[in-house]
Amino acid sequence: MRIGAAFLIALLLTAPLAGQQPAPPAGAAPPAPMGPEMAAALKSLLANDARLRDWPQLGRYREQNRTLGKPAAGESRVVFMGDSITDAWPQERFGDFFAKNKAYVGRGISGQTTPQMLIRFRPDVIDLQPRAVVILAGTNDIAGNTGPMSDEEIQNNIMSMAELAKAHKIKVILSSILPTGNYHVGPSGVPQTQTRPMDRIRAINAWMKKYAAAEGHLYLDYFGAMLDQSGLLRTELSGDDLHPNAQGYAIMAPLAEAAIKNALR
Repeated sequence: MRIGAAFLIALLLTAPLAGQQPAPPAGAAPPAPMGPEMAAALKSLLANDARLRDWPQLGRYREQNRTLGKPAAGESRVVFMGDSITDAWPQERFGDFFAKNKAYVGRGISGQTTPQMLIRFRPDVIDLQPRAVVILAGTNDIAGNTGPMSDEEIQNNIMSMAELAKAHKIKVILSSILPTGNYHVGPSGVPQTQTRPMDRIRAINAWMKKYAAAEGHLYLDYFGAMLDQSGLLRTELSGDDLHPNAQGYAIMAPLAEAAIKNALR
């Protein structure tokens, strides 16, 4: 009989930690202590098992969607669908863009790829009955967060989200993938420009701009506004060469606002 990984890991996590083990029987070798690294690894495995049981993370916004309700009369609700860049944006430390625009609804989930977003597009976008959706997606696909993804596969998922929105009379705003940099390389020693190569980002953005024009959608160009003279993400706009800081979001906010006004007019 197969035993769930979460059950096994939970048993391991409840095992006595270092300094808490009962005394071994006389003559027996003492058990190896579970150090902090092992505990952290097991905790990570448990979290991953939980994620696999809700791969698209439909549960993340389930209760918020239920309590949000339908838009009020005259309300121009706009949903922001995306990954960690969208997920973090409503935080106070990144400015008041969402605080001052009460009709803007954030539905980003850190680490997500386009297939995950496509699965949750109905409950997290369509069912909220917005007038427009701002889609920012693709950087984690390029990085292979949920496995290798070709440019064509990324494009197909973006097209599917756009087609679903259009079928429900929701205006579509397709955001360019943000540039990456190599100015803040972390402990791994791998720069974001290697994990998320700029040539792939440029290629998908070029396709997205062309697709948006052909289908009557809006193309929101964050990319060009955040580049430095070397063609990379400006070092002052991010602490990790991927996620915007407050300065980065300050550049993005008026661009998004202008695109929304254009889409809703």
